Amino acid sequence: MSGASGRSANPRRIAQQALRTWENGHRHCDDILSSLSRKHELNPIDHALLQQLFYGVVRGLSRLDSMVNFMRRGKLSHENRNLLRLGLYQLFDTRMPAHAAVHETVNLARDRSDRSVINGVLRNADRKREQLLEHIAGQSLAIRESHPDFLVDRWTKTFGAEIAGKLCAWNNQTPPVYLRINHLVEDKDGDIRRSISEHERTTALKDDPDFFQIEGPVPKEWLQRGWIYLQDPSTRLSCQLLDAQAGEEILDACAAPGGKASLIAASGARVTAIDRGEARLERLNENLQRLRAQECVTVHDLDWLEGIPTDTLGDKTFDAILLDVPCSNTGVMRRRADVRWRINPGEFNAQAETQLSIVEATLPFLKSGGRLIYSTCSIDAVENEQLIEQLLARHPDLNREASIDSLPWRDGFDGAYACRLRKS
Repeated sequence: MSGASGRSANPRRIAQQALRTWENGHRHCDDILSSLSRKHELNPIDHALLQQLFYGVVRGLSRLDSMVNFMRRGKLSHENRNLLRLGLYQLFDTRMPAHAAVHETVNLARDRSDRSVINGVLRNADRKREQLLEHIAGQSLAIRESHPDFLVDRWTKTFGAEIAGKLCAWNNQTPPVYLRINHLVEDKDGDIRRSISEHERTTALKDDPDFFQIEGPVPKEWLQRGWIYLQDPSTRLSCQLLDAQAGEEILDACAAPGGKASLIAASGARVTAIDRGEARLERLNENLQRLRAQECVTVHDLDWLEGIPTDTLGDKTFDAILLDVPCSNTGVMRRRADVRWRINPGEFNAQAETQLSIVEATLPFLKSGGRLIYSTCSIDAVENEQLIEQLLARHPDLNREASIDSLPWRDGFDGAYACRLRKS
């Protein structure tokens, strides 16, 4: 049983509600999912089904709409279109029996007339399965893999058609869950590592013994005790370039949700963590407390784009600055289902302007000889290599020492970029 009223929640009906909320355009998928799951007190199985249906439909929007339009001529209400999207997703993208997918979706319709429409289209789609699949196969890559045309064109020009296709397919996969052992929690006898490594559903990464992939639910005990932090291995690149040393003063200038700050703190460095906004700071503080990092991390609420209050940092300088700046998120579209629909052609240049402003706002706080690590979860050169070239041209006292990236089709993890600069 789940739900505040004591009745069993219906994940399909909640998915219908989630799609309705998302279509309003004001909230991100992750926020909608978490708030609805809490509201209905979903158990792990129902939460997983809700996430699968909601994210699956959002990822496959263009393809599903092409299928709807092929099967149904004439006008459709937004509500019925969402129901057909849900039904077709279950029919073609899950292992649910066809009769169950149709029956459960029809039951979500408001009245007899709507139920008749949904039932007719879905049953017809199941009968004409091969014909419908042939129709989709004949569409453009943007329709087949459900991405905006401008993104497909951009990636094709940058990486080539083959890689663009691989990247689109990657973004439509359900991402695996990775976790990192938290060394801020004492593990004298190795019990934590043993418990995690011997768990039947965890697999250690070959190149990093602190990272594991896990299938199925993450044990709550591991999270509550601060043993682990959920984190894609691509996020470690910037911390590897930073190479924090014990006793150093490090500025984590865009710190929420706190994974990198806690990883730096585990090296013995002192961290000043900066971010802005009540929700982001709340999440940052909660994670730092759970990960036992609050004693070596100082948190400040600060917006780099609004000037630096002297009473926040004063004339303090740092041995190193980590700048994991806001970006287009093109490297993590697999995890953020709606990013592809929120992004626009002007996003990259707009983000680069913001990123450059943030970097320049932090530079006065970097010691001479100090290192600055610039980091994004973008795979776009405008936000990465080209921005570094701009920065070097504007600041001759900065020297590029090293850069590293993660490309999904090459490395098998989320996309990311990091560059280390040294202030001479």
